[in-house]
Amino acid sequence: MKEIAVIGLGIIGGSICGALTNAGYTVDGTDLNEAAVEIAKQKGYIRKKAERLESYDAVFIAVSPQATIELLTTEKFKDGAFVADICGVKQAPERAVYSKKRNYRYIGLHPMAGKETSGIASATPELFKNANLVIAIAEQTDETTLKEARAYAEAMGFGKLVECSAREHDQKIALTSQLAHIVSSAYVKSDRVKNCDGFTGGSFQDMTRIAGVDEKMWTQLYFHNKDCILEELNGFIEHISAYREALESGDKEKLSELLKEGRLIRETIKRGND
Repeated sequence: MKEIAVIGLGIIGGSICGALTNAGYTVDGTDLNEAAVEIAKQKGYIRKKAERLESYDAVFIAVSPQATIELLTTEKFKDGAFVADICGVKQAPERAVYSKKRNYRYIGLHPMAGKETSGIASATPELFKNANLVIAIAEQTDETTLKEARAYAEAMGFGKLVECSAREHDQKIALTSQLAHIVSSAYVKSDRVKNCDGFTGGSFQDMTRIAGVDEKMWTQLYFHNKDCILEELNGFIEHISAYREALESGDKEKLSELLKEGRLIRETIKRGND
């Protein structure tokens, strides 16, 4: 059985450790926070702290975007090792990997799973059960590496696997995740948001749930995918401005038309793992 190392023992990295350990793999983990390593060991997610990464057959990198790029370009890995990053953007790390000679097999992964909480305490081997996994495929990706990625995905319990280019991933994620977090962050800045007790329902919870991001990590994500996010953000501003203009001008017919357009589009959208 191949020996696996996971770098970064937050909710995603910790859950990868737990899921692969439960699937029978030998998994070690490392984190800048030694307490996270100890918790992962106590939970039985890892065998021990991962050291000398060049000794592992497979390495999963689950840290911030900039740290991911630095590891991919400076760390020593085993010849022919399977190395996957779990970063929320895919073009930046892919460009970094293929900009220089390397001795390992690289692939970019992005689990569509998580919680409102973070850290190793929130990790669980069941986090990825029936979740979606995006696999970013480059021109250099060989079938052996892709096959191995699919096998790990199956072992972790993922449901639907979506295979696409890094560019397509970043374009889609700019809309489905990154823009949504920006909108949520802006939404909670209303002066009235702190005095809504008794007035909130599902819509308020849905709109505010993802405002609590790690600002340092998400700033990195946004700037590594700036062009795609700006394209979506500019489109959103254009659309939202149309609603404001209809209200300001008293154009009820236009507002009704805008709402109808949104309703009809919403009816065509697949949700979850459909």
